[in-house]
Amino acid sequence: MESGISYQRFPKIKIRSMRDDYMKFELRDTDPSMANALRRIMISEVPTIAIDLVEIEVNSTVLNDEFIAHRLGLIPLVSDRAMEMRFSRDCDACDGDGQCAYCSVEFQLSVRCDEDQTVDVTSADLISSDLMDVPVDVALAAARSEGFDSAENKGIIIVKLRRGQELRLRAIARKGIGKDHAKWSPAATVTYMYEPDIHINEDMMESLTLEEKQDWVESSPTKVFDIDSNTQQVKVYDAEAYTYDDEVIKKAEAMGKPGLVEITAREDSFIFTVESTGAVKASQIVINAIEVLKQKLDAVRLSEDTVEADDQFGELGAHMRGG
Repeated sequence: MESGISYQRFPKIKIRSMRDDYMKFELRDTDPSMANALRRIMISEVPTIAIDLVEIEVNSTVLNDEFIAHRLGLIPLVSDRAMEMRFSRDCDACDGDGQCAYCSVEFQLSVRCDEDQTVDVTSADLISSDLMDVPVDVALAAARSEGFDSAENKGIIIVKLRRGQELRLRAIARKGIGKDHAKWSPAATVTYMYEPDIHINEDMMESLTLEEKQDWVESSPTKVFDIDSNTQQVKVYDAEAYTYDDEVIKKAEAMGKPGLVEITAREDSFIFTVESTGAVKASQIVINAIEVLKQKLDAVRLSEDTVEADDQFGELGAHMRGG
């Protein structure tokens, strides 16, 4: 590559399957650094909202205040508008107090057991100040029916009450990222793998007996290869099931057939799997992660421009002083 000429790539995304809580897609024409950056951002830098402050008024349950506060913090909350919310530390409407409509959501919970039967206190008992920001199980139940049916959808259990026990509290949910605490991470799992490129030496494969072919195919821990029942030829059944364990390569060498199969990883093609906690849709996690990555790149570009400008002004000042 000639000096002064930059090599620019244009990554492409192809969606394979997509649900609210799951997404599988291909990322092509890029390099591992970009794929890993996207994965890390999806896990730890896409913002969500989570309960961050709990003020307990009454607690006569079997769990102490800290235990209940911790469990409340880990309840996933619908965070569709988290990108537009302000971080409490940056909010000028409440001077960083983190308790205004621009940077927080308030929840109230008040449950008392006056019966002999045990009462479950769940996420369904959290009353939000904003109907758009509710626990994910409550939102899911509302989407499936006209309202939340407590008989069918019990929600996430916080604590159990017996007769005479009570729990009354106020909770504040704030915007945050998984880098600060795992409760703010929108993703349950984000993984990617290099797309395998598999080539079978057909001439060498034909020299094997049917039993040897079957033995070789079964040496793979996952079903990557299969034998055609009509032609008795070995074919690639599912290339993406290959886990880079090299078992089939070792088996071929043990059979005295090195080079029977060649498997390489395409370093410009990646297969991503994203599973959401429900706080943000899986597809939106990807979109938000790309937006965060763009902001980071813009910040780096601005920093480089600033340094370059400072150097130019420094040289100009030195020239003027020398003159």
